[in-house]
Amino acid sequence: MAKTYQGHLLPGYTRRTMTATHAPDPGPSLRERKKLRTREALIGTALDLFSERGFDGATLDDLCDAVEVSKRTFFRNFTSKEDVVMAPTQDMWTAFTEELDRRAPDGGTLLEFLQDALLAAVDRMNDKDWPTRVRLSRRLAAKTPSMDAHGLHFCDRTIRASLATLHHKLAFDDPHDPRPRLALDLLVAATRCAMETWVDLPSEPGRKAFADELRAAFAAIPGAVTLPAVPRGTAPGGSD
Repeated sequence: MAKTYQGHLLPGYTRRTMTATHAPDPGPSLRERKKLRTREALIGTALDLFSERGFDGATLDDLCDAVEVSKRTFFRNFTSKEDVVMAPTQDMWTAFTEELDRRAPDGGTLLEFLQDALLAAVDRMNDKDWPTRVRLSRRLAAKTPSMDAHGLHFCDRTIRASLATLHHKLAFDDPHDPRPRLALDLLVAATRCAMETWVDLPSEPGRKAFADELRAAFAAIPGAVTLPAVPRGTAPGGSD
């Protein structure tokens, strides 16, 4: 199997399985585990620090001092403060693109294929801290315009990469057919809707609750497309 640690794909490895003729996977090296622990420490500390002081109330130097790493080490893992705080959701979408690359269509619709890939990606987010980190990240993003902008740029890159994968794997007659892009946009919109609902749930809803909200949002897509635009005050099925 590909080398992972706490559910994360380690750098330099794919999700492809090895054949029976290969030697057993020795697991991640000490260096790889240390690198991932540093990354996780940066994410967790950043979310706690910025939630307590506000995104602009703590500097990158404050974060590095708290984790006891250099800024050079930080920039080996992330590009900015926004990048480290958005990492929990970005990890999910990175796993989604990996799922698209490795999964084979089963005869269903393209939208079903995309939905299954995203649910599989959520299932891979098996770090017990992931749900809490996503909620903290989303709450910070709601109050921080630069984080929202960073998220939009990441989303655009993810959609473009996913679209390239779909055109490589699937038989679309017209390379300019807008439907694959629209299907991806519908998936993203439904995911945002589900995440907003999930973040606002009481207590500490976990990964399963998020998957349930995703399925509910996915199920609502067909009805959203055909929802009648009835003027307010008009009796359903009747006339004025």
